[in-house]
Amino acid sequence: MRLLAAVATGIALLGAAPAPPAPAPPKPSAAPVVTWGVAPSTAKGPNGRPAFTYKLDPGAKLTDHVAVTNHSARPLTLNLYASDAFTTAQGGFDLLAGDRQPTDVGAWVRIPRRTLTIPSTSRLNVPFTLTVPANATPGDHAGGIVASLAATSADAQGNQVAVDHRVGARIYLRVTGELQPALTVENLRVRHTGSLNPLAGGTLTATFTVRNTGNVRLTGRPALGVAGPFGLGRRSVEAAALPEILPGGELTTAVRMTGVPPLFRLTGSASITPAAVGDQVLDPPPRGDTVQATVWAMPWPQLALLALLALAVWALVAARRRRVRQVARAVAAAREQGRTEAGREADRNSDRKDAAVPAPVGPGSRADGCGTTTPDRPTPDTDRSEPTHDNS
Repeated sequence: MRLLAAVATGIALLGAAPAPPAPAPPKPSAAPVVTWGVAPSTAKGPNGRPAFTYKLDPGAKLTDHVAVTNHSARPLTLNLYASDAFTTAQGGFDLLAGDRQPTDVGAWVRIPRRTLTIPSTSRLNVPFTLTVPANATPGDHAGGIVASLAATSADAQGNQVAVDHRVGARIYLRVTGELQPALTVENLRVRHTGSLNPLAGGTLTATFTVRNTGNVRLTGRPALGVAGPFGLGRRSVEAAALPEILPGGELTTAVRMTGVPPLFRLTGSASITPAAVGDQVLDPPPRGDTVQATVWAMPWPQLALLALLALAVWALVAARRRRVRQVARAVAAAREQGRTEAGREADRNSDRKDAAVPAPVGPGSRADGCGTTTPDRPTPDTDRSEPTHDNS
């Protein structure tokens, strides 16, 4: 039950009509809606205070009034009592169930009239006393004064269940003494969710519990920081301020950070910066807390992209080498063919030269310019002999 210093509406029970085509019986008249309110008051009526706010010494006692107003057109019989407050898991302000006995400020309140019957559209200003024990611990004590109406309702299976509708006004009591405002971070869990886009980072989500370990109600602003190995990619982000957390209370919250690069192993740090509630001034200043946790963030899309790039580079290099080898083989083949052609040309030239060489010349023959031999002819002076005459 979220405690409100306002008006609550009782839930009326409605009859269900049979399904057609059978004729529907007349619907029973719905119970009239009832509303009522609870607010801080004086003996003459509400004075506009949003809550009962006190600052008292141990052993002090005071008398105050609470106004219970019936806004309904019929009389209401309500239970009026005080109880202790606590912080819900969602950060709400709530009171103990009606069947639980208070042990803190709810037990220090004495209301002379436990049951009230209020005429229609009327108000009662009920006095009460608040007595602070002499051994009360310093700091904030929270509770509330509740006016409840018991009713019955049907659940999903049609069973009748008892429902306690409650409306109340908050009590904030600060007992004088040494204040110790502090918030701590507990149960930190960090999770990294990668992105399928290798060019985009993932999402880092930190879930943790903020506990009020001091004696003053506080709010706070959570923050999340992250860094990779050797501080790579360090960054941080702040979340919205938390609702008030009562002393001894706790609240679980989550902070998300997007665009976080997957640097294999990330260190996430969750911190809380406490702040006073409202305009109260705290001395000493509240103490915050920071907790770290590590998480693996494997860059699978980036590794796949890198593998594809490496494969493409290898394919390009292999293709280039293949072309170089093909060109080298073509050049070698051309050279070999050239050497073969040159050898063949040399053989043809050698054959022509061999064909042009003259046959050997024998005695009594010579070679002419046409490569034929002719018999030797005697020269006129040497080969031809003249007859000699003897003059004696």
